[in-house]
Amino acid sequence: MADTMQSDQSGGWRGKVALAALVLSLFGVLWFFIGAGGTKLGLWDWKVGFGKLTMGWGPKIVMAGLGFAVLAMVISLIQAPRKRPFILALAALLVSGLSMGRLVAAKGNAERLPPLHDIQTDWTNPIQPSPALLAARQASGGYNKIEDAPVIEDNAKGNWPGMEGRLVSEVQEEAEFDPEKTKKEVNAPYPKIETLVYPSVTVDMAYNAALAAVNAQGWDVVTAEPENGKIEATATTFWFEFKDDVLVRVLPEGEHGARVDVRSVSRVGLSDLGANAKRVNELLDDIDREVVAGG
Repeated sequence: MADTMQSDQSGGWRGKVALAALVLSLFGVLWFFIGAGGTKLGLWDWKVGFGKLTMGWGPKIVMAGLGFAVLAMVISLIQAPRKRPFILALAALLVSGLSMGRLVAAKGNAERLPPLHDIQTDWTNPIQPSPALLAARQASGGYNKIEDAPVIEDNAKGNWPGMEGRLVSEVQEEAEFDPEKTKKEVNAPYPKIETLVYPSVTVDMAYNAALAAVNAQGWDVVTAEPENGKIEATATTFWFEFKDDVLVRVLPEGEHGARVDVRSVSRVGLSDLGANAKRVNELLDDIDREVVAGG
């Protein structure tokens, strides 16, 4: 008798369906950590971890979990006892719903941002990579080129129709927020990225400030040539270990000043989801703070 009452309170097969829905919903969350963690541990490369597991199968698993959670919710309400099946189904629905919400937000953000992976402060005088940096990019399988006047690849037309073939410099300028322009620019996805100009700061002081800012980031320094005003470093993301190369150039400005330019380029991928623009902007702020602190 007691076993029967316990079975009734659990909802029987309806409770099992709701529990299965919750397990699937939690597995959908875990799946993204599996894709990223396997890449981090070297079990597979980023093409498998990010491309197939995360971006390919991840949304499908979350969608399946969401559909199953809705079904479990309906089943939990068809007859008494409803409490346990309903709670489990509701938990599954919340987990899957939140996961789907994150995916939708990420997709919207990706579509809002232009398909750029090369950002710099001065496209009229592009920063050139050293042979050492080019060799490092080639050795790691990086297929994105570092060019003086790059254009957006043709495969961008699938998600960003009309962007293919356009100059990266023009698209970057359009994407930047400029407070001096019209108010509609307030929703521009990128900050305004400009050369740092110091009329009364020596080249050596500016270079040391830039090097200190780069070292503070913990990036792998590839090149440090104070005589040429050149710094090159590689930033690596935690989970998928994507590598972006940061190039810094410090040149004389006038008789007693200096100017600092920064470029950040991804080794792989069409869109960086704004990562390089953010990195350049933050590095410029860090360099400026170092200059002020040292002045």
